[in-house]
Amino acid sequence: MPNFPAPTRRTLLRTAAVASGVGAVAALPLRPTPAVAVPHQGTQLVLLGTSGGPVPMHGRAGICSALVVHGRVYLVDCGPGTFGRYAEAWLTAEQLTAVFVTHLHSDHLSDLYPLLWLRFGGFQPLGGPVHIYGPGSAGTLPAVHPAGRSVRTVCPSEPAPGTKDLIAGHLAATAYDINVRMRSEGWPDIRELIVPHDIRFRPPKGAGPRKLMAPPMEPFEVMRDERVRVTAVLVEHPPVYPSFAYRFDTADGSVVFSGDTAPCGNVARLARGADVLVHEVMDLDTLALGGLKPAQRRHMEISHTDATRLGPLAERAGVPTLVLSHLVPGATNIVPNATWHAKASRGYSGRVVVGHDLARLPVGSAARRD
Repeated sequence: MPNFPAPTRRTLLRTAAVASGVGAVAALPLRPTPAVAVPHQGTQLVLLGTSGGPVPMHGRAGICSALVVHGRVYLVDCGPGTFGRYAEAWLTAEQLTAVFVTHLHSDHLSDLYPLLWLRFGGFQPLGGPVHIYGPGSAGTLPAVHPAGRSVRTVCPSEPAPGTKDLIAGHLAATAYDINVRMRSEGWPDIRELIVPHDIRFRPPKGAGPRKLMAPPMEPFEVMRDERVRVTAVLVEHPPVYPSFAYRFDTADGSVVFSGDTAPCGNVARLARGADVLVHEVMDLDTLALGGLKPAQRRHMEISHTDATRLGPLAERAGVPTLVLSHLVPGATNIVPNATWHAKASRGYSGRVVVGHDLARLPVGSAARRD
């Protein structure tokens, strides 16, 4: 076993300073090692968290996917555990360019603000403005279900805030910490590093929070830069409106993220010609064993996609690779990989990949080079 020199007091103090996020050590040249770092060329899909729902699940963190395009990171959703998984994947805060939120459910949002708040200064901070794209306000709340119950409303003056208001609320709630760090540790103004956007689009006829969730529509553009073009469609995830699926087109290839949805024609339309479809999935048979009540089962059926219904949708879209993510139940010791794979393969002639945290898949021309 090699002999290492005993740590000096200076070394211990430096380590403690790094752990506490003191800005004085921000220049230390710590970087992911080449053996494990995501390549800075090409496009790679990194599954950070692959479990669905807010309840912690053995072996999987909450839903989050990263598309790394020529070294820049674009996140889709930030569920519970994203903060840690992001570091475990050897992705740096400096690489983070944008985050795309599919819908405003807690299990897709819980680590969004911590990821930005805890990294806006200090050691290896955000490298520049991070743009957050997500749903605007629904405008109204869904009807009470089952009807006839008396339900109080939280924040009745603004009961359905969108992405911009969500971030504004977080900033207000954490103002003391932010101001202290800006004044005493030299951290930058966080308001210049987080740029939220409510996605604006023309809803198709009949769409709305108390109407149709996802009538047939053509994809619309959300953003573009020199590396990627992002388009979106509405998806079927009642009662949450709007809920989006996203498509990322890069020079290497295209990846589509379904978000939470029942089988939806808009997703198939968005995914045509793409290289990879990352789609949510549940195993309703296993959930039923847990004692689902009829109303709960119905809700799952109209809001999510059972594994046995996924293959035909992927076949219709014509995508060569189907990646299963947002698995429900997500625990790795409940539903075997073979079961997920077999059910999702029914009616589908392409490759099925059962998603696991920290898995990496080269995309398009990058995959062919590998």
